[in-house]
Amino acid sequence: MSFAVWLTGLSGSGKSAIARELLVQLHARGVDAAVLESDVLRTQLTPFPRYDEQDRDFFYATLSRLGALVVENDRPVLFDATANLRKYRDAARRRIARFAEVYVDTPLEVCRARDTKGLYKAGKAAHLPGVGAPYEPPLAPELTVPGDRGTPAAAAAAVVALLAGKGWI
Repeated sequence: MSFAVWLTGLSGSGKSAIARELLVQLHARGVDAAVLESDVLRTQLTPFPRYDEQDRDFFYATLSRLGALVVENDRPVLFDATANLRKYRDAARRRIARFAEVYVDTPLEVCRARDTKGLYKAGKAAHLPGVGAPYEPPLAPELTVPGDRGTPAAAAAAVVALLAGKGWI
């Protein structure tokens, strides 16, 4: 039976690096997981994003449904998506029985310093979670990993240990 892991955290927290490494570690165990990366899918689902609440409601509801379909087709899924409001991640949890939320906890200052996409620059941050839009960290994630210490490989190994501990892999 498949599962879903939702990696959440601020932009620049390290979600994508951890997702890439997690994919490698799962493949090494014979687990063929799919990655739903919000940066990629947003361009397809909302080609002219406004980043307002209505736009996010649509995007994350669609992302949640896509993930549930992947899991229903017996393939594990990794969500690499901020999902700035808890309600987005909670909706996915309600849809997917085997669901683990992983909080990539990284201070805003570190995220700003890593800003490879230029999202924290003046003028672009108006709708950015943690700056111009709210970011609600998980209240009870299955796992919290530090995004400012350690390596993506170590964080991914912690996720693998969580999944193994649950008997999902």
